[in-house]
Amino acid sequence: MTQIHNYPKLHNATWPGIVGKGPDSEPVISLDQMLEMTAAAEVDGVKFDGVDVGLFDPHFDINSGKEGAKRLAEKVAAHGLEIGSLVAPIWGGPAIGSKADQDTFVDMVKKSCEIGQTLREMGIRPNGIVRIDSASGVSDWAKDPVGNSKKIVETFQRACDVAADYGERLAAEGEICWGGMHSWRQMVATLEAVDRKNIGFQADMSHTLLYTMGYNSPEDRILPEGYDWSDREVLKDALRQITAALRPWTIDFHVAQNDGTVHGTGSHDKTGRHCQATDPNGKLVVAEDAGFWLRDEKGELTKAFKHICWDGCMFSNEVMLQQKTWNDILATMIKVRNAHGWS
Repeated sequence: MTQIHNYPKLHNATWPGIVGKGPDSEPVISLDQMLEMTAAAEVDGVKFDGVDVGLFDPHFDINSGKEGAKRLAEKVAAHGLEIGSLVAPIWGGPAIGSKADQDTFVDMVKKSCEIGQTLREMGIRPNGIVRIDSASGVSDWAKDPVGNSKKIVETFQRACDVAADYGERLAAEGEICWGGMHSWRQMVATLEAVDRKNIGFQADMSHTLLYTMGYNSPEDRILPEGYDWSDREVLKDALRQITAALRPWTIDFHVAQNDGTVHGTGSHDKTGRHCQATDPNGKLVVAEDAGFWLRDEKGELTKAFKHICWDGCMFSNEVMLQQKTWNDILATMIKVRNAHGWS
């Protein structure tokens, strides 16, 4: 596979070793293992450029501060990789919770931004954002949509103001399991209401596909009931509508596949089913559909972010521990960059 472009840089995520794993599921895959498999992946001489990192146990101690950041940097650099976007561990402080909950949320963002700033100063993190969500379930949000949306906005505003002190941008990942972010219209409304220059949207191809189907928000469904997945034009029209609304906000991007179903694994609430890159049940033509996010309505490259990341959570350990899995993912990422990258 010929490499046509060298931007955006290609990153793998480390958190699939944690998300959906744990006491009620399969064992966690260590950060060291995730880094080893990422670094070992290679397709015709092309390798991953870096990793995006979840700053949560057991991969990382968010309270380890600058010393922890330095240890993380050394570990990643030893594999010839750079660090990009970071995931703040905000789930102990739901944005629609008490004042103490909201304080916890903001504190986790602050600690994550301190880590991010340290990694930037060390030169191992040339780009990337800090990822957040509302840490609040849809059913809890729905008990008081107006009041809870106001709480989410206020919490996000506080977090943005803290992040600005560290020169960081926050990206809210649109996912149907998070209240106030569970539909494309609600996501836009939340971002508009936060009204801060340093907040944007993290688009995940798997999760945003679910937006078109109206899970958890039937009134915002775009694809018709009983949609025939073989009709690509209908799907492309739906993706155009979603991306027209959210692309102007998008500052971070996850390449992913989805089979059009939802499920939950471990402690993770109902959400989109990330598929393997080569899954025959995948509903997206990944390299083509990535273009709805990476190009504007005129087909011109946006160059809105300098790296893209594969996000494939909830695979079995049997699948994740096969090197072929990561080679297939890398091959898919190269196809996306060849179609929508630059040099």
